[in-house]
Amino acid sequence: MNTLMLVRKFRALNKPLLLVMLALCVFGIYAIYSATWMRDTPFWISQIKWMLICIPVFFIIAFNDYQWVRLGAIPLYVLSVILLILVFFIGVKVFGARSWLNLGFGNFQPSQMAIFGGVLLFGLFLSESEGMHPALRILSCLMITAVPCVLILIQPYLGGTLVWLPVLFAMLFVAGVQVRYLVTLLLMGVALIPLVVNFGLKPYQKDRILIFLDPSLDPQGAGWTINQSLNAIGSAGFWGKGFKAHNTLNELGYLPSTIVHTDFIYSVFGEQHGFLGAILLISAFGLLLLCGLYVASQAQDLLGRLLSVGIVMLLFTHVFMNIGMTVAVTPITGLPLPMVSYGGSFLLITMACMGLLQSIWIHRKLVY
Repeated sequence: MNTLMLVRKFRALNKPLLLVMLALCVFGIYAIYSATWMRDTPFWISQIKWMLICIPVFFIIAFNDYQWVRLGAIPLYVLSVILLILVFFIGVKVFGARSWLNLGFGNFQPSQMAIFGGVLLFGLFLSESEGMHPALRILSCLMITAVPCVLILIQPYLGGTLVWLPVLFAMLFVAGVQVRYLVTLLLMGVALIPLVVNFGLKPYQKDRILIFLDPSLDPQGAGWTINQSLNAIGSAGFWGKGFKAHNTLNELGYLPSTIVHTDFIYSVFGEQHGFLGAILLISAFGLLLLCGLYVASQAQDLLGRLLSVGIVMLLFTHVFMNIGMTVAVTPITGLPLPMVSYGGSFLLITMACMGLLQSIWIHRKLVY
């Protein structure tokens, strides 16, 4: 690819999508610093280092035609399954879940790579199977979902399995599967919930569901984190307590230091910046998702539309579940907030997703 072509593709980037993405990345570094400034470990510096790795990945994917997915989806999916299996042999155990691989310079979570590979494979299969019976298309996609989801659930990482079904549901809808089949799939999923809860979840995961239903059940134990999160956000008022404000629940240690920069970073931000800051952050994510949907509407083929919608639903599910669990709207699942929560592997996959969205936008018309 010559320099002139690179310049043309850079100029063709979707500017609103790019600006919102960069703003959220910069804000993420600020949020991580503001959540951990009183501690010795400089998590925000580590996030900057990961950002320096992720930005080139974003541009490489953005500037290459997304049609590479037709050749790369299956190998990436298979590689992610292999890495999920390796986790059980050489994985690193963090907070009771063996779901990480040590790369030497940091830990990598294969479940994040698996859902990205799943989106690519869903898009490839659904775009090539328009003439197939809807029931067979759904069954095939469920088979694609089953292997990584079972491996992720065994780790155990419940949140890593929950993102698959909303993504699949959205992509099936865009692929033209009739609503009656989707409703049947939804009802089957609901019917399986008791089975999954009773036989697929660890005791602490069941406790999270019970605490979600009633946070007052164990206020000094399993319900401590969610109750303190509610107190932090609820006590902030309209303007919040301010950056580096003294005597915040985070500074006093009421919010567990192990998760304030990851799963519960929204709680810290909400306490510091109040209702106004929370609305601005949610609005930024809303704008990002709307830009993604607009990219889908302008895609040149079904594959592009499917990939765009899959990525948008993947990001939406993370945003909804992460913010929801901090305000007791959803159970605690451990899903990070895209581009804001600390974490290198999820940031890498998120930036790969954003690069793919930009590639679909750039190549909606032949720019060669």
